[in-house]
Amino acid sequence: MFLKSLRYVYDNFEEVFCALSVGTMVACLMIQVGVRWATGSGMAWTEELSRYSFLWTVFVGAALVAKHGTHVRITAQYLLMPLKVRLAFRMFTDLLWVCFNLYIAWLSWNVIQSNLLFPELSPVLGIVRAYVEMIIPFGFALMSWRIIEGYITHWRRGTLLSLVEQVQ
Repeated sequence: MFLKSLRYVYDNFEEVFCALSVGTMVACLMIQVGVRWATGSGMAWTEELSRYSFLWTVFVGAALVAKHGTHVRITAQYLLMPLKVRLAFRMFTDLLWVCFNLYIAWLSWNVIQSNLLFPELSPVLGIVRAYVEMIIPFGFALMSWRIIEGYITHWRRGTLLSLVEQVQ
């Protein structure tokens, strides 16, 4: 039972996280609008929390679309090539993508480490901003993992060529 629950969390992490994060953002914005309408002044914490929720949604959402292979790609130039050549090009470009993601994750982690040495608090909630910004290296690393995981899954199933087949 525990392993089944853990597997569900692993398989659906991005979907659940993004749904909760967007829900938090929308709830904060609705509270903000309602309070402004009723009192004529806003609540600062709702704006800050909705901004952080948006940031978290963007970076985990990028991993979500990488997991499903639905990032925007320009592939028309490959349509006249044989399937195996298309697959080689796709694997090469995805390798570049993963390398870029890991480089950005590494750079942003270095920035966060220095921000932890000299912490900056968020103006309203009083949260150390480095904790909020940890979603950036996490998101890029998660995106890289989901890309690699997609290749592993297709390889195990013997369906690597399905990644580049043209659907009519």
